[in-house]
Amino acid sequence: MAQVVVVTSGKGGVGKTTSTASLGAALAQSGENVVVVDFDVGLRNLDLVMGAERRVVFDLVNVVQGDAKLAQALIRDKRLENLSLLPASQTRDKDALTSEGVERIIGELRERFDWILCDSPAGIERGATLAMRHADQAVVVTNAEVSSVRDSDRIIGLLDSKTEKAEKGGRIDKHLLLTRYDAARASRGEMLKVDDVLEILSIPLLGIIPESQDVLRASNLGAPVTLASPNSAPARAYIEAARRLKGEQIQIILPAAEPRGFLGKLFGRRAVA
Repeated sequence: MAQVVVVTSGKGGVGKTTSTASLGAALAQSGENVVVVDFDVGLRNLDLVMGAERRVVFDLVNVVQGDAKLAQALIRDKRLENLSLLPASQTRDKDALTSEGVERIIGELRERFDWILCDSPAGIERGATLAMRHADQAVVVTNAEVSSVRDSDRIIGLLDSKTEKAEKGGRIDKHLLLTRYDAARASRGEMLKVDDVLEILSIPLLGIIPESQDVLRASNLGAPVTLASPNSAPARAYIEAARRLKGEQIQIILPAAEPRGFLGKLFGRRAVA
């Protein structure tokens, strides 16, 4: 059964679009049929991260408004044939999306793909609520900073109230993806520690993506880091996060702020499926 996953955050700049691309690519690399959908109408960055900006002809708004068919707007990745992109419009605003149109498109995508990853705009406005509306699961992306965590707490509240499942008395599965984490800075008190973030947000930990130049280099190359630098620490973290998203039980290792090779203070947390 197809899974609709909204990748969301309260604060911009936390790595949400990068995470959507990387998780989507990792799922596709594992053999799943995946589409990543850009709901950030007016900005449209997912196509850049995927290296498909020159291939965009039709977009999400065109399909919502009936100006193009879904098949015309979908862009198949050249590196992974089971990975596709549905780009956002760069020339329209978020009011161009309609609830009925989004529902129709999600329904069509469910028939074609195993996984539908929706890259939500940051914040709580219309585009974000439409992106999460039909989700089965949510990946809440946050940095270990007070403002980012506070905004993520607000998003969790919306996921529990504004989704289709919530309105029917249920709840969608929520997962925490902690990005740009630096254990040394956390040990100096310059950012929150993992345990602090988990205590505040109280949702299962999907993965910890370390701060790394590999992610920036991959984005500049127009490729998810799992494809551009598959052996890097962030790529491995995204690949393991994707496996957890599929339900696998994989231990998450939280490194202490010690020199490399110091294993005595490493400890693990098992993600909750």
